[in-house]
This record gives sequence, C-alpha cells and structure tokens, in this order.
Amino acid sequence: MTRAETRIKEVITFLENKDTFLGYRKLMDCAIDTQNLDIYNDVIELTDWKEKFPKEEGELIKRSLEILNRISKIPIEDNNTEKPLVTGSNITKSYGANRFKLGPISINIHKGDVYGLVGENGNGKTTLLRILAKELKHNEGSLEFNFDKDFGNDYDLRSNLVYIPQRTQKWYGSLKDNLKFVLSNYGINPQENETRVLMMIARFGLWNYKHLKWNELSSGYKMRFELARTLLKQPELLLLDEPLANLDVLAQQVILEDLKSICNSINNPIALILSSQQLYEVEKVSDKVIYLKNGVHKEHDDKNEVTNTENYLIVEIDCNCEREKLKQIFTDLCLEKLVFNGGIFIAYFPIEITFPLVLEALGKYKIDVIYTRNITKSTRRFFVS
Repeated sequence: MTRAETRIKEVITFLENKDTFLGYRKLMDCAIDTQNLDIYNDVIELTDWKEKFPKEEGELIKRSLEILNRISKIPIEDNNTEKPLVTGSNITKSYGANRFKLGPISINIHKGDVYGLVGENGNGKTTLLRILAKELKHNEGSLEFNFDKDFGNDYDLRSNLVYIPQRTQKWYGSLKDNLKFVLSNYGINPQENETRVLMMIARFGLWNYKHLKWNELSSGYKMRFELARTLLKQPELLLLDEPLANLDVLAQQVILEDLKSICNSINNPIALILSSQQLYEVEKVSDKVIYLKNGVHKEHDDKNEVTNTENYLIVEIDCNCEREKLKQIFTDLCLEKLVFNGGIFIAYFPIEITFPLVLEALGKYKIDVIYTRNITKSTRRFFVS
C-alpha cells in the first residue's frame, strides 16, 4: 500500500467513526497532496457548505467520501526525504568573553520530520533557530543546506526557509487579501491565486475569519494565519519560535497535529523545527527532540549526564499523600529516591521496574492520584533532575 493510499484509508476510518473534525482536516491534506485545482475547488465548495450547515454530519461524510474517491484516482509522487536537508557540524556562536556560548552543536535535519527544540530559558533555542534561518552568523563550524533548488546567494536561499518568531508583526487589510498578496509575488494568475488561498484558509480553519483584520483576530488565529501564509510559499524548512505561546490547550493540540500532518506531505514534505516550553505536547508530535542545556545539545543517551537518569524508571506523581506513606507503598518496588518538586513527587526506581507496577501499587493502596506520568524517556527528566 502506498503512502497516499494509507493516508486516504486513515481519513475513511475517521469519517466512518464520525470523527469528522479530525477527518475533514486529514481529507484536506490528501487534497493538497494532489496539487489539483479541480480537487481544491471541490473542497472549497464543501467547506463553504459545511460552515452553512454544521449539523448535517451524515451529508458531510457522504460528500467527503466522494471527494476522497476522486483523490484516490490521482497519482501522487513521493518526495525523497533520505538526504539531509540541513547538515550542521560543530556549530558555535559566542557573544564574547564570559558571556553566553552556543554549541558546539551537530545536527542532521530531514524533510518530513518534526524536531522539538526544548531547554530552559536562556539556553540558546532562539539563537539556534536564527542561525538556521540565516539571520545570525555562527562563529565556528559548518552549516549546509541541500534544498531541491540551487541558490546563488543567501537571499534566494532564505526564500526556501521560513522563520516565524514568537511575536509576529502586525499586518493591515483583510486576512484573505494578505494571503493573496503572498502568491501575487510568485506570478500566480488571479484565478489560481484565489483557489490556492481559499484552500489554505479552509485547511487552517479560517473560513469564517477570512475578511477580518489583524486586530480582530485572537492569538490562536493570528498563528494560524502565519502558518497559512507560510505554507503558501511551499518552503522546505520551517522554523517556529514558541508557536504555542498564548494558546489554550485545545488550540495547542490542533496546531501541533496540523503541523505534523502537513510536514508529512507526500509530494511537498517540510522539515519543521519548533521551540517550546510545552514539553509533553511537543514530544508527542516530534520525531526527535533537541534538548539544549547551557548552550550544548544533550543527547538522550548521554552517559555523562550527572544524574545518570538512564539507569532509572522515573515517574511524576501528583497525589494527596504524604511522602513517608509513598515511601512505604513503594518499598517492594525498591524505590531509589523520592523528590518533592514544586508540588509533584518525582520517584526514581531501578530500570527493571515497569510503570504498570507503579500504577498497581498506587491503586492497591487507593491513593487519590491527580496526575502521573512516566518521564523516563521524556526530556522532562532533565528539567527535574
């Protein structure tokens, strides 16, 4: 089964189970993969109908499946993602004697993959993003870009990568007009421009907001606009600095899932690097996490980590229980260490102990657990150690 067939089958499963919110977004991703303007127009027409008749779920599913059937008959060519898009070797950036230094950092970035960039504030996340965006020069090391197109200078090269800072600039006019302006710079004819813009507006849930201005949009919809504007340019590398800031929990999940799906496009995959403080949300969609500590890239299997966390099962527990009682409960599990960290217990067990055994022990003694999580393989373990 090809990747295109797999994606279509996934959409059908969502729709048949009436998961129309997610299924319809996935349907639009399949449509975008075709690069077929007739399919785009079908989706645009259906989106307009869907917004006018939001309760007609059965008809929406029926019409969506009809479009999927037409999509399935269009051949889609895979884009090669094996060769690294970006290769960085021993990159360093110094701001002078006794000041912050980033690196040395070596990374390989592939199209179609999502990279989470995490670390405490002041550890170089934004600096690294700006180096990759060619906004800052590194002092030492090498940085190579292997884009599909050959570029004669940095200005042309930067047209194939997009860096979106945490605070974006204000724009004027309507949302739709701003998006149409993007494609007008590429010489796209008016009819195609309109179709591609409306397709992207539909994809990012902006249909009912397309005539609004900057000051009429919430932070979440401003971010969706930025992503729509970016994706119209069809970049190969997308760099996002704290895109989840000021978004509620649901909006964070939707944005991340959308980014993951779009970056995994079959014929136009994108390499995405995003920095964020939302560790768990980012880790769920990331193919790899880049953790910076004191400006240095800490690998997950770094055996020189002071706490040697790789030898432990590490569990976060938020519960209404005294420390001494928890120690008693975990006696048979050979508890190594129990740390109270900002209202949450961090329990360290021998690596042979499994997370289900911890849950079983808590359940056996009827502990009122508010929250618990296995952070053994999460970068969260570096923050609490």
